[in-house]
Amino acid sequence: MPELPEVEITRRGIEPFVLGKTITGVTVRNPNLRRRVQRNFARLIVGRRVDRVSRRGKYLLLECAGGSLIVHLGMSGSLRVIEPGVPPGVHDHVDLVFGGTALRLRDPRRFGMVLWNPGDASPHPLLAHLGIEPLGAQFSAEFLHRVTRGREVGIKQLLMNASVVVGIGNIYANESLFRAGILPRTRAGRLSRERCGRLVASVKDTLLDALAAGGSSLRDFVHSDGASGYFQQRYYVYDRAALPCLVCGTHIRVARLGQRSSFYCTTCQK
Repeated sequence: MPELPEVEITRRGIEPFVLGKTITGVTVRNPNLRRRVQRNFARLIVGRRVDRVSRRGKYLLLECAGGSLIVHLGMSGSLRVIEPGVPPGVHDHVDLVFGGTALRLRDPRRFGMVLWNPGDASPHPLLAHLGIEPLGAQFSAEFLHRVTRGREVGIKQLLMNASVVVGIGNIYANESLFRAGILPRTRAGRLSRERCGRLVASVKDTLLDALAAGGSSLRDFVHSDGASGYFQQRYYVYDRAALPCLVCGTHIRVARLGQRSSFYCTTCQK
């Protein structure tokens, strides 16, 4: 699933093409996404100008007067900038047209969504209970230390809890914990303030490095121009089970935690 870096890269990629532009047309080829596209979708959005392109967690927001388009890429989706006349593929479900430019939602698994929300988007059920942004100032050692007190859950599962902190999926949780030297199964409530500070710094550094590398292109994710990211070439532990650790040479191990694969080095992580 695209995580925070991939969604933020998509936001940056589409912004120059849609900001300040008016939606002139809509094509819905398959409305049966994770949430069915509204029946009157075209009537709701055609003629609206995009005043801001923002991101909340893994959600993209195209903010207009009177409401916002909420877009989620699901597990396999991408938003691509195209010319409106480009023939669609079998998985190209929705086009948003801005005159001579269009945004095309390609989603092979159809777990993404695009919906119109009137008024302020922040109280919407999809957004209302999201936690803080990991690249913001609120995500600090003090915050992480406070929210981990009394928690028996493993720290990796807490990092992936979107009601605590948003946008950190399996890839970047594994990589951040390696950089911080913390085993994924470590009980969150046992982390000292110092280790919380180290983990916060590692999360921020990992996400920023991923942004600089264009994100991770695994399976279906590509940029809005169809290009691929290459952060996967810099993984320390993710998807490297049984391979030697790039730091110490110990073989990377893998375990199932919270129904997800966790990759770690028993020498570098304690």
